[in-house]
Amino acid sequence: MSDAFRELLKLVGSGAHTSKHLTRAQAAAATAMMLQQEATPAQIGAFMIAHRIKRPTSEELVGLLDTYNRLGPNLTPIGAEPPIVFGIPYDGRSRSAPFAPLTALILTAAKYPAILHGGRRMPTKYGVPLVDLWQALGVDWTPLSLACTQQVFQQTRLGFVYQPQHFPLAEALVSYREQIGKRPPLATLELVWAPYRGEVLMVSGYVHPPTEERLQQTCLLEGGYRRLVTVKGLEGSCDLPRDRTGIICIHPMQPGLEPERLLSHPRDFGMDGSEIAVVPTAEWGDRIRAVLAGGGGEWQQAALWNGGFYLWQVGLCATLAEGIERAEALLSSGQVQQQLQRLQGAVERAKGAAEAALGGV
Repeated sequence: MSDAFRELLKLVGSGAHTSKHLTRAQAAAATAMMLQQEATPAQIGAFMIAHRIKRPTSEELVGLLDTYNRLGPNLTPIGAEPPIVFGIPYDGRSRSAPFAPLTALILTAAKYPAILHGGRRMPTKYGVPLVDLWQALGVDWTPLSLACTQQVFQQTRLGFVYQPQHFPLAEALVSYREQIGKRPPLATLELVWAPYRGEVLMVSGYVHPPTEERLQQTCLLEGGYRRLVTVKGLEGSCDLPRDRTGIICIHPMQPGLEPERLLSHPRDFGMDGSEIAVVPTAEWGDRIRAVLAGGGGEWQQAALWNGGFYLWQVGLCATLAEGIERAEALLSSGQVQQQLQRLQGAVERAKGAAEAALGGV
């Protein structure tokens, strides 16, 4: 048993009237003790559920981030632009079809760097994770070391940090999520974690309005973000809805500057429609390939709506309307399909080089 961890647990787990918030340093220390298994399983489980009930403060979340940044994986810069990093719930999607991989392909086809991160199927939703979607497109990130992933990022401007392979300390805590049956504060942390050594443009999906303000304050305290974009997206993701007005907020990462609230009306751009229901992963891959080939119907509309919005947000287009036009041009010209082929080739070369190196040892 860790006596030091027990003292921190007593602070957050003393009940509604007597529990106390942790300082940034205390939250960072508690996270390190959990990741490094210095706390016992009973202590870790108790801390996770108590911290969830209390609700983490922004100062506590940035303490968690400090430890993730210190102990976790980080891709390194490949150019001057701050990459766009998508903070998407690790437990995936179970109702609506995801578009983040295609959005990332559109952005990187336009030469803007993008980073995603996630894990395997995990509680509480056990929805389809990003890594499964990539595999359906012929891109298997799972065996790549961080060094190999960096090579792919360098060659294609697209990187994917896979928790089981690149951050086993955090992966070891997934079993606690299964056992407590609730998302712990670590799940909120993942929405603003940027596994990158440098400034980033952070995009965070959320469901509940209080989460948005908490994410903003966390990023302000952390200080490594060029800008934060919060999206009340589909199932807490960064995918924009098409059956209702999208609620987005642009948070300048400078104290004293007010956030800019955006209300995106899909109907104003001819992009409105019913949300696309989740389909089996293999079928999802077929549908995305149809979009890349120039068709896809409603799937293409969703791709243009999301791709156009993020082309605008990274500054490649002056307006959302121009972003949609640029996304359509990238798809119709075959540039996004070519980007997928480049990515497939880069991943296969990285795997081959790694295997050859192991064979020569």
